[in-house]
Amino acid sequence: LATLPERKAIAETRFRAAQYRAAETVLAAAAETRRQYYRAIAANQAVTFLQQSLATAEVASTLATQLGETGALNKLEQAREHAFQSEVVAQLAQARIQAKIERERLIRQLGLWGRDIDFKLPSNLPPLPNGLQSAQSLEARALERRTDLQMSRLELAALAREFGLTNATRLVNALDLGATVNRERTITLDTGPGGEPEVNREVTRKRGFSVELEIPIYDFGESSVRGARESYLASANRLAERAVNARSEVREAYLRYRGQYDLARHYQGSVLPLRQTIQEQSQLQYSGMLADVTALILDARARILSNLQAIQARRDFWVAAVDLKAATIGGMSAGRGNSGGESAAGAAPAGGAD
Repeated sequence: LATLPERKAIAETRFRAAQYRAAETVLAAAAETRRQYYRAIAANQAVTFLQQSLATAEVASTLATQLGETGALNKLEQAREHAFQSEVVAQLAQARIQAKIERERLIRQLGLWGRDIDFKLPSNLPPLPNGLQSAQSLEARALERRTDLQMSRLELAALAREFGLTNATRLVNALDLGATVNRERTITLDTGPGGEPEVNREVTRKRGFSVELEIPIYDFGESSVRGARESYLASANRLAERAVNARSEVREAYLRYRGQYDLARHYQGSVLPLRQTIQEQSQLQYSGMLADVTALILDARARILSNLQAIQARRDFWVAAVDLKAATIGGMSAGRGNSGGESAAGAAPAGGAD
């Protein structure tokens, strides 16, 4: 009965830590589901694009056969057209397999079965946003909001109460970002007795932002067991390690987020329009008998590859956006170090013409 209040307080603290642990698990599952959602859409978009490319290749192959019957196209050029059409068929088959695999992975993430698996996905990935999140104070928000750090703080507090540590002798700042810069100091000098200057008022103003994570250090006393001290300090160091890793994960996630956005924008604004222009001009020259079928096939292959890479770049951006959110609020455990994986959108078409 005498120790019941203290044991109750310890149990309440550990229960709150368990709540944060459960929240971290839920956030990790939700983040991985969002990643898989974008991968499944990208795989379907790749299938749609290859279906359109196959229709064009089939028309060209049929035309090559007809021209060959009239003697206007030799067997070598006919074979090139037929080979290109066969290559697109193989790529489409591979893309369809990958799309089904990505869909099944999404079904498992959602935990669906029976009739619920007959859901429909959007045909295209969402368009790129007009602007990006700001990198300012991302690390500070992560230290303040991440569920794994909140859980570690509560576990450390429960351990302190369990060992009977109630009065902290000092606070150790495990992190010091060093971004509090541009200090301004205002000092007013008055003339004291004898004409000597003296300080009347001193005001210090700070601009910028700082990141801190304070860990209380207790006086264990000579009567405390050494194991209790070592256990507490080990937990304190684990908390500091998680905080350092959290800052690094936020920086890494933002670098990927920013880089994938620039890459997807480059494909959308530069590469794809140029490939479309090249394809149109090659078709005109081929129709006017100014270019042979080899150049037309090479340009078509390059356009297919560029479009598939553009789909992959947009997919990777949205996956990176999920990673950035997870690095800020929690849920990084399922997707740490994962930038999208392989998919049909990243499959390269076969090599050039013979």
